[in-house]
This record gives sequence, structure tokens and C-alpha cells, in this order.
Amino acid sequence: MPASEIAVSDIAHALDLIARGSEEILKPEELQARLALGRPLRVKAGFDPTAPDLHLGHTVLLNKMRQFQDLGHQVIFLIGDFTGMIGDPTGKSATRKPLTREDVEANARTYAEQVFKVLDRARTEVRFNSEWFGQMGAADMIRLAAQHTVARMLERDDFAKRYAAQQPIAIHEFLYPLVQGYDSVALNADVELGGTDQKFNLLMGRGLQEHYGQPPQVVLTMPLLEGLDGVHKMSKSLGNYIGINEPAIDIVTKAMKIGDALMWRWIELLSFEIGIGEARRLRAEVEAGALNPRDVKLRLARELAARFHGAEAAERAVAGWHAAVRGEGDLSSLPLQEVVVPAEGLRIAALLVAAGLMPSNSEAHRKLRERAVRIDGVVFEDAARVFAPGFEGVLAVGKRTFARVRLRTA
Repeated sequence: MPASEIAVSDIAHALDLIARGSEEILKPEELQARLALGRPLRVKAGFDPTAPDLHLGHTVLLNKMRQFQDLGHQVIFLIGDFTGMIGDPTGKSATRKPLTREDVEANARTYAEQVFKVLDRARTEVRFNSEWFGQMGAADMIRLAAQHTVARMLERDDFAKRYAAQQPIAIHEFLYPLVQGYDSVALNADVELGGTDQKFNLLMGRGLQEHYGQPPQVVLTMPLLEGLDGVHKMSKSLGNYIGINEPAIDIVTKAMKIGDALMWRWIELLSFEIGIGEARRLRAEVEAGALNPRDVKLRLARELAARFHGAEAAERAVAGWHAAVRGEGDLSSLPLQEVVVPAEGLRIAALLVAAGLMPSNSEAHRKLRERAVRIDGVVFEDAARVFAPGFEGVLAVGKRTFARVRLRTA
């Protein structure tokens, strides 16, 4: 469609959708001008294959890529197999250990298997930056390195902190922003997406594109998603994450545990089904007391489970949650977890710990005294009872922590 025929309302809708949840767009007027060109934009995001098990925090960027796809644009999923062997220094206080070629290839395969749970495979161009860097010689790399000064590199916050603390910075780490920036030149990117911690590298792409005679890309940064604790960014090391390959029941159960304030943040960054206007309306209804936030949260949990496991699995997971938490439905819909116990069995406190529902026996005893422990929906208080191998039932602590277990010996 020629630019003159593109409706202003269509561009306004696209800008609203693209801006949803974004931290910063550099520069909005350039994005609007590119959208008015009437051609699919080339939208790039780079991923170093260093952590192949994705969680919801990783999908924030993938979701924005999918939104660009839904608007008709070309998404480029760039696997940094070359940069992965350098090691991204972003946010690091020490030099990262480079990955081997075998590590990179194995992780790249795993990445590809997971990202298409969000992205449309048919509208995704998968590229590897070794395609162009593998052809570069030493002279080419020296010419690239000549584009920026050490002083400019030391403006980057993590480099500046390490330099001030007299911590070593390897020369090859200075190459990383340049290499990532050159990716945008090689791909002739219109837009590059990244987390807020990648802004320095993304701007490097703009500068290098100008140097090589290309229009500078629009930079769009996305925030880092807070994890289940609502405080720290989602991280496997902190245990506050939901992995996209976790069972549907675990996705639903964990999502239902987040605080009400965090729920709106997650809807903004993770939901495709709840639009901007509807999210505002739902929030107003919750704040007015006309709608229970639990119902909104359950809708989000169902959507997330369906995205990664399909609608049928999501419905079974929601039914299992209702059965365990609200006493509505068949408890057998919950997945069965086998717990290894001694031949003589375990008392309830030790069993709750063994099943991963309580961190310690003392905490389990406290919950027993509070009458917060249930077995198959019935309050349980007998701390002396021994549960032998062969026992099967649903253990629950409070309204949000539960598991259907079967006990067996090793």
C-alpha cells in the first residue's frame, strides 16, 4: 500500500501497540515515518545462546516481536553464535567465559525449539551473525574497531564501574558493542529491540548504520520483568521465575501467587488477549470493588498456560487449580508428583518438606498449628500421623501451595 493510502488511524494503532509496555523508543518520530513507508519493516532482536531454558522474563522481548509480526512486519531472530563466543559484558563485574562452538550450537537449537511458542515461525527470519563475521578478516575487524574510542566505551556504565574499581577489562569485551552494532548494518535493520540494559549496544547500531550510509535504526527498549516476588527481575538463580516449559499446572499455580499490583504489570508486558483499553477497564473495576482481582489473574494464568501448552492443557490446569484451592472439581485433574520416602514413612511436617511445599519442619509445624494444612480438601492437624509408601492424595498449605502426591520408596 503506498504511503499516501495508509490511514492515519492505522499508524496510530500500530504506534499504540508498539509502545505498549516499552521503556523507551528512540526516536518515535522516526518510527512513525518508517511505518508510513507502507512496507514491512525489518525488526531485529539479537539473542546470545547462553541460557537455553527460557522463562517469562525472556518472552517480554519475544512478545513485542510477535506484535510487530501481527502488524505485518518482518522479524529477524538473530542468534549471536559469533558474539556468544565473545561473551556479552553487559551487567557483568568480570570478564565472561566465552562459550565453545559446541555450546553455542547446542543452545541455539534449544532456543529455536522454544521461541516459536511465541513467534510465528512462517514470519520469522532466523539468522546467525557468524554468516558475516565468519567472512571478516583481521583488517576488517580493525576497521570496525576504529569507529569508536576507548573513552566512548568507558561511558558505558558497567565498563566505567569495573575501570573505577580497577577490575580487569579484556580488549575483546570492547569489541562486543561494535559487533552487535554491526549486526544491524549487515541486516539493514529498521528497528532493533532489546532490554533496557542493552541501550548502549543498540545505540551503537544506529551510529554504525549512519557510518555505513544506512538510515539509523529505531531503538526500542523493553523493561526487565519483575519475578514472582514483585521486587527483583525474573531470574532462575533467584527462583522467582516461571519457565515456559514448566507444566501447565505449575504455570497457573505460580501465576496465581503474584501480587495484585504486579498482575497489571504482567498483563501489560505478557498478555496478547487483554488489550490496552480492556486492561484499563478491568483495573478500574477492580479498584472500584466491582471485580475480584483473582478472576483477572486467573484469566492471565490461563492465557499463559495455553500459549505454551495449548488450550486443552490450560483448561485442565485451571480445573486443577479450582479443585485444590477452591474445592471445586475433581482433584484427580492435578498432575501426580511422586515423592520418595523411607520405608517407615514420614510424618506430615517432613512430608510437606519432602514434597517441596514447606521450607522446613518448623515452618510446617507452624502451619499445622494455624490449621492451614489440608489433605484432600480437609483440614489436617495430626502432627504424629505417619504416611507410608503407597499413600496418594492432595497436600495443600494455605490457598496457594499444593501438590497431588504419591509416596514411594527409593
